Amino acid sequence: MDNPSDPAFNARPVCYNESMKKRKKPTRSSLPKSALERLYFIDQQIASGKYPNTGYLAEEWEGISISTISRDIAFMKDWLNAPIEYDALHRGYYYSKPNYRIPMGFSGADELLALSMAKSILALYRDTPIYDAARHLLDSITAPLAAGDNSDWYENRIVVPQTPSSPVAPDVWKLIITALRENRILGFEYQGTYDEEYKPRRVRPYQLLFDNGLWYLYGFAEERKGIRIFSLGRIRNIVIAKDRFFLPKDFDYRTDNSGSFFGVFAGQKKYRFKIAFYDYSVAWVKDRQWATDQKIAETDDGVVVTFTSTQFEKVVEWLLSRGGSAYPLEPDLLVSVWRNNIEEMRKMARLR
Repeated sequence: MDNPSDPAFNARPVCYNESMKKRKKPTRSSLPKSALERLYFIDQQIASGKYPNTGYLAEEWEGISISTISRDIAFMKDWLNAPIEYDALHRGYYYSKPNYRIPMGFSGADELLALSMAKSILALYRDTPIYDAARHLLDSITAPLAAGDNSDWYENRIVVPQTPSSPVAPDVWKLIITALRENRILGFEYQGTYDEEYKPRRVRPYQLLFDNGLWYLYGFAEERKGIRIFSLGRIRNIVIAKDRFFLPKDFDYRTDNSGSFFGVFAGQKKYRFKIAFYDYSVAWVKDRQWATDQKIAETDDGVVVTFTSTQFEKVVEWLLSRGGSAYPLEPDLLVSVWRNNIEEMRKMARLR
């Protein structure tokens, strides 16, 4: 039960009767960002089993008064539903539910650890304007783990290797996000893969796509009268037009790639692919699902993978990446393109 001699007792809202289940919540329903880490510190100290009191907590967190600590504890009890109790024998606080940890949305240490591990995934977004804000937010939420003796073990043991990436200009990112939220048309200059110069574009933005370290804008290009994909790294002089557009029902890229998973690319025609894999590529191709309808058949010297996809160019890249351990069987167009690439490489090899 609470100890009237502890300052936190007097700082809490009035209790009409100990037998009553409900009590009036204090008017303080939010905290400044600067107080968040202090709450995590209090949480860590209470969860440690040290039975800290307000005097100890104020002394450990330099520059904070006992009355402030008392208000923090009252806030944790009344707004975060923290099961904080006072132990008269130990003259300090403890959790009546040992596994409880704040914040409200993450009640257990396992959830906090999972979220901490998710910070590794943020490495994929390092070159975008959202990285610093997202990292700061996750650091704040997972602060209880940072106070532990072995708090950062996962940062060096669970790693997402850095991939080649292209930095995104903050103004490009900000304006695209605004246009997506408000369904506003974008105007910008863009350098296509086969263009030597930048050309003006007017686009209805549908989605932002992330693929292998790069961000893309997926939308309807008005001058081309069709869906196009634009690399954010090759967009410049971007502006938001006053014009708005209605988002069509079939705007989602995920419904436009025909159920295959070869990255950001969506063609108009669906092909049935049949490719044989040998040697070291057998285990590699069997480890993954490349399409929702894929089938893998064992052969005497390898496997044959069959699937359908509209991502023709991506499939060509995928096939060529396996070198001499993959051979196309269908469609004829794939076989022809593959042979042409092989011939071009043979010519280049003769020149060296």
